[in-house]
Amino acid sequence: MDEQGPEGRGQRPRGRGLHDRVLESLGPAITAGDYPPGTVLRTDELERRYDVSRTVVREAVRVLESMHLVESRRRVGVTVRPTEEWDVFDPQIIRWRLAGPDRPRQLRSLTALRSAIEPAAAALAAEHATPEQCAELTEHALNMVATSRGQQLPAYLVHDVAFHRVILRASGNEMFARLGDVVAEVLTGRTQHRVMFSDPDPEAVTLHVRVAEAVRAGDAEAAERYTREITVGALRELDILAP
Repeated sequence: MDEQGPEGRGQRPRGRGLHDRVLESLGPAITAGDYPPGTVLRTDELERRYDVSRTVVREAVRVLESMHLVESRRRVGVTVRPTEEWDVFDPQIIRWRLAGPDRPRQLRSLTALRSAIEPAAAALAAEHATPEQCAELTEHALNMVATSRGQQLPAYLVHDVAFHRVILRASGNEMFARLGDVVAEVLTGRTQHRVMFSDPDPEAVTLHVRVAEAVRAGDAEAAERYTREITVGALRELDILAP
């Protein structure tokens, strides 16, 4: 729930130590805007707030620095960086932002990215997919059909994520393939935060089957068209469920 407050929003206990506890509190607070760009966070204050050692704080800050969320300077402290400098493709940042108040805008931004990339990836997949990848697509599409009724969204999500990962890999473009984690976070966040109907849109499910068929048939134009219809439909759902 988002009502945990600025220091607990998005927190997921993992049992991996104090470093993770600090990271899972401070990261979501930054991405939620509780600490706006330019805010200076002093390490001694963070030590007291979280009741941890300076080493633990430094470890957490190093991770946040690697995401370009903050920068650390001697005699200044840890400064929150401008939003446009964040590594917005980092799956953890996506997860944190989807758990916060910026969720609708984040979902639209990421879905617009999908609309630009996935149709082109599907067209390339129709030209480059191996028989094994075509078989994977067909299997996942059919499993999506099988889990699309009876409020089986967690099971449906598994095959939905796998389907889109295969499309991106089958494109033969390593840049597209690296976006698999981004797409997975979008689809997972949409499901976890209930920005989906209790059962997937039947038209969207059918379109996944058609994409798989088009890729198998080597029909790049059809694969691109059907994938574009999927992303357009996803944007329409956001207009209804996350206005």
